[in-house]
Amino acid sequence: MTAALTPIKTLPACDSASLQQIIATATTPLVFQQQCLHWPLVQAGLDSAAAAADYLRQFYQGEPVNACLVPAGHQGRVFYNEDCTGFNFQAGKVDFNQFLDRLLAQAADDASTWYMGSTDIQRWFNGLAKENSIVLPGITPLTSLWIGNQSRIAAHYDFPHNLACNVVGSRTFTLFPPEQIANLYPGPMEFAPGGQDISMVDFEQPDLQQFPRFTQALAAAQTATLAPGDVLFIPSMWWHHVKALTPFNALLSHWWRDTPAYLGRPNNALLMSILSLRSLPKAQRQAWKAMFEHYIFDHDEVSQQHIPDAAQAMLAKPISELQARQLRADLLNKLKR
Repeated sequence: MTAALTPIKTLPACDSASLQQIIATATTPLVFQQQCLHWPLVQAGLDSAAAAADYLRQFYQGEPVNACLVPAGHQGRVFYNEDCTGFNFQAGKVDFNQFLDRLLAQAADDASTWYMGSTDIQRWFNGLAKENSIVLPGITPLTSLWIGNQSRIAAHYDFPHNLACNVVGSRTFTLFPPEQIANLYPGPMEFAPGGQDISMVDFEQPDLQQFPRFTQALAAAQTATLAPGDVLFIPSMWWHHVKALTPFNALLSHWWRDTPAYLGRPNNALLMSILSLRSLPKAQRQAWKAMFEHYIFDHDEVSQQHIPDAAQAMLAKPISELQARQLRADLLNKLKR
């Protein structure tokens, strides 16, 4: 990327109540500078990579972690193979202590990438969160640990919000608003290196003949390089490309959603729409677009007062857990037919 990108807005560290109040209404990314600088893991990392590794070892529960090795020729890019039938890395389960040993012992001239992706700390590192996590009243996030050396993670989106805490080393995030999806050229939906749809554009060497609209995405991009202790708020559905810059780096992510889990994953609705709507004639797709706008996307402005309250059922806003479970059961029955 050669274009000068817009810096992400940076705020000073604040208490948890203020942090929660700020992000509750935020619709764009924010960096909270040195928000978690006081964490023991951050302080250990400022001492040395070995000190950070030793600090993490004491919480390891013994279950092998998922890790991958990207050969040197890929310059740290965790991606597909040439024809998108597989990936460009070797993945498997390994003892966490062995993973750390390999990472710390890597020679300076070895350009291969070792990478441990999203790993639930409650399961693999029980106790780590006690002094190394952000506590937000009323929110129970999924907190995951990411560790590796220099790597490049393709731009992707997540449905939950994320407070990404850069705890060891440094990394650069480049973010794009959700409406830039077409300009980021997402790849296959069936599978992806991290399980989520990714951009096919190589951000280090973008092929603008193959991906000409990527320049429009860059015009809307925001970026920040996080130092140890910095925290990045990534709003739901914002695309983010992550480049880890140091020989040893670690990130703690906190994911949570605004709505209860019983409402299901929105991506399931997208997949169902691909199955049942996408192949319809254009006129019929336009008719269903109007239906979706009425019942889904514009529902805040649509009144249901013409329907008695007791008869609104799934049209009630918000939908109750009981009604949601009944709707799910009805859908499952219809899918079997």
